[in-house]
Amino acid sequence: MGSSEALIRATVNRISARLGHGFADAAAELAVLAQDAPQRLRQEWDLFQDEVRAEAERIERGDQATVSTDGASASEPSDNPQAVIDRLRATVADLSQAIEARP
Repeated sequence: MGSSEALIRATVNRISARLGHGFADAAAELAVLAQDAPQRLRQEWDLFQDEVRAEAERIERGDQATVSTDGASASEPSDNPQAVIDRLRATVADLSQAIEARP
């Protein structure tokens, strides 16, 4: 086997090995996400139900408080950590877009 043929075979072997590890890592990450998905969906569903109940109570009381885009009433700060994180992420995304849009 000539040195160029060995080099080509070695290159193919290394690419195959790296792709194999990449696919294995991706599959493991997907497995973790799939495990966490039902819990995450449950949390989001519970949060949504809580928001609907709070909004219904606000309507029944006749409150005229404004409602933000995340569903939290401006007069009732949300103490849900995930809601706070989601609002912060949205703010960061808005700021990033504004910065990128500058000439």
